Amino acid sequence: MTATKDDTIDNLRKAISHFVAERHWEPFQTPKNLAMAMIVEAAELVEEFQWLTEEESQKLDGQKRQAVSDELADVLIYLIHLADSLEIDLLQAAHEKTERNKEKYPATTPSLDL
Repeated sequence: MTATKDDTIDNLRKAISHFVAERHWEPFQTPKNLAMAMIVEAAELVEEFQWLTEEESQKLDGQKRQAVSDELADVLIYLIHLADSLEIDLLQAAHEKTERNKEKYPATTPSLDL
């Protein structure tokens, strides 16, 4: 399945929920288990960059890029499923957090004084 411009987090959330339900995995998909699984996948993502230089990490070859893509997808899937299990609207949470970050870290205008 290829993503389209009409895809949404909610559509992905529904697809993940359907995938889990078809396999009868609901009893195992607790917030604790999902959070731990997400961290494991995040560690696998980090592993893909281990020992690369900064430059190499910015210019991934096809095989490495696919591996990174797979790990990013795993992290996203667990994140969305965790948020769904806790009834957290990720987009709303992200917007609210961004607003709090704007207050916490105000933008500064660089000084033109040399």
